[in-house]
Amino acid sequence: MKAVVVTEEGLSLQDVPVPAVGPCDVLVRVHASSLNRADLTVASGHRHGSVGGPGTIPGMEWAGVVEAVGAEVTGFAPGDRVMASGKSGYAEYAVTDYGRVSLLPDPRMDFAQAAVLPVALQTMHDAIVTNGRLQRGEAVLIQGASSGVGLMGLQIAKAMGAGLVIGSSTHAGRRAQLADFGADLALDTSDAGWVDAVLQATDQRGVNLIVDQVSGPVMNDNMRATALCGRIVNVGRLGGSQAPFDFDLHALRRIQYIGVTFRTRNVEEVREITRRMAADLWPLLQAGKLGLPIAKDFPLGDAAAALAFMKENRHFGKILLRP
Repeated sequence: MKAVVVTEEGLSLQDVPVPAVGPCDVLVRVHASSLNRADLTVASGHRHGSVGGPGTIPGMEWAGVVEAVGAEVTGFAPGDRVMASGKSGYAEYAVTDYGRVSLLPDPRMDFAQAAVLPVALQTMHDAIVTNGRLQRGEAVLIQGASSGVGLMGLQIAKAMGAGLVIGSSTHAGRRAQLADFGADLALDTSDAGWVDAVLQATDQRGVNLIVDQVSGPVMNDNMRATALCGRIVNVGRLGGSQAPFDFDLHALRRIQYIGVTFRTRNVEEVREITRRMAADLWPLLQAGKLGLPIAKDFPLGDAAAALAFMKENRHFGKILLRP
């Protein structure tokens, strides 16, 4: 099969063996794969968790048709139209644990629309509902809301009953589109007055939950914008992985600061994340009420160009590769 492989000289489209199918695996003939920020790290030769280095095939999510299933797999069969997350998705075939695979919510759904969903759904349901413990009527702020995962976060927060949904983006054009995905208020965190705007919108209480994809320089302001006994879930570090931290403010506001990542989760934990997400969100997906825009797609062999396009950070929505 054709696959995009990390080499010492960069990415290369190569002929490689079709991956073997383990007893709990599902092999998919990929029709579309979606880019994620972590792919930039892997493509540059560095590691993202256990994945990385020369010989690695990047790619964390895809959609296509089941080719084969392992001996212990039930619920999937060859010919099924599915979407999945895992590793090595920049290829004509990809294999993953059955717990990361879902039948398409609508059998007629386009593979491109399906390929952009798994990581965003799993990440944001886990952050907002499981770890963020969102209660109906609470106020939520999604930092970095104009990313694909952030846009899904806005939608999930609204669907799960948040009373006020706030999204942030430092790009005026992208910020203007956040309302289309559920934001009641869109803020620019490069504006020194953004915390005051949050407090004004919440009767000076602050939001109950922040899902933070930025971290770095916004950390202390996040705590100022969080209600007493509120929660901050650290999902990403697009603004930096290290910054000053006001420990006294953290204690004063009695904030629960929660870190989440898939990199240290075992297979059973990931299966449970997918199960919980589907239990809450599948009816909405079947009704077509959750989705993400697609900014651009590229042929599989143009993966380097696709990643360069993502790195420029001028797009709105997800970027696809098509084998």
